[in-house]
Amino acid sequence: MASLTLSSTPLADGFYMPAEWEPQQQMWMIWPERPDNWRLNAQPAHTAFCAVIQAIARFQPVTVGVSADAYLEAYARLADTPGYGVRLVEIANNDAWMRDTGPTFVRNAAGEVRGIDWIFNAWGGEQGGLYSPWDLDNQVARKVLQIEGVSRYVADFVLEGGAIHVDGEGTLLTTEACLLNPNRNPHLTRAEIEENLRQYLGIQKVLWLPNGIYEDETDEHIDNMACFIRPGEVLLAWTDNPQDPQYAYSQAAYTYLSTATDAQGRQLKIHKLPLPQPQYIREEEAAGVVALPGTQPRQAGQRLAASYINFVFCNGALILPSFDDPMDAVAVEHLRQLCPDREVIQVPGREILLGGGNIHCITQQQPIKK
Repeated sequence: MASLTLSSTPLADGFYMPAEWEPQQQMWMIWPERPDNWRLNAQPAHTAFCAVIQAIARFQPVTVGVSADAYLEAYARLADTPGYGVRLVEIANNDAWMRDTGPTFVRNAAGEVRGIDWIFNAWGGEQGGLYSPWDLDNQVARKVLQIEGVSRYVADFVLEGGAIHVDGEGTLLTTEACLLNPNRNPHLTRAEIEENLRQYLGIQKVLWLPNGIYEDETDEHIDNMACFIRPGEVLLAWTDNPQDPQYAYSQAAYTYLSTATDAQGRQLKIHKLPLPQPQYIREEEAAGVVALPGTQPRQAGQRLAASYINFVFCNGALILPSFDDPMDAVAVEHLRQLCPDREVIQVPGREILLGGGNIHCITQQQPIKK
């Protein structure tokens, strides 16, 4: 089936972005490679990604994009993945952040699925972007939609999937720190950004948290800070330590959400999800990363944006990171109580975190056709 390029917008055609907890056809990921971001030639990252892939594959198919150079290695690691298995497809890329480089899928009332191809500029372009070039990453969404034969909306708008969360009923969560940053869409006002989100995602209301997670190098994506777990209910990253810079960020978010209503007029119910203790890059970890021109360096002592909010829903389960921290078990128990209909699975997240994100950042769900 051909992938048509559309000149309209999803809203005009009756399409909207469904919530992440709705049934999924498959999960998309990209195999990590670059030695200037993933230490020791990405070998520890391969193990971490495989753990995520194996966890998701228990519940639904996984498709992994991989470069020609890394294909044989990825095949050796993934070909015999049990459960629903893994499909490998050859996709050239600059790095492994499928949430941000892949398409955002939208659906209409009849169940038809289409995709949005946003502009990707490596989280800031020439003003704070994390690597250069990013031209191959900016082609990933188009290639995914072509592989699937899904019609494509082309957005003249810089956006990453990790910058947004939706409830599937008209409400979108984001942060001012990210979407109002002049390194994304400096020619647009806040109202114009909201209109773009309305046109492409079919939402009616945007909730703007001031900040995300402290020192999050994506300019504080929402997917580290807060998410919907069902309509009218928000999960918020939390610390009770007033000496932590994150404390003020979380307090401000809580204050804002406490007085906000969603697109349906509901007062929000807020669930606080404790953060792990602050984590920092160790000397041996920084030493394993190859310093190359055009890439933000990894330095010992740099604070990492560790958060349990960076989990992903899949069919019948929820996959979240662990950090070898006492709060790991607390986070699992919180999520089991809040999502009793799902199996909550924790997999090691530090190696992914060292690359700049976590499980939600490396995955992109494709909703099922109804």
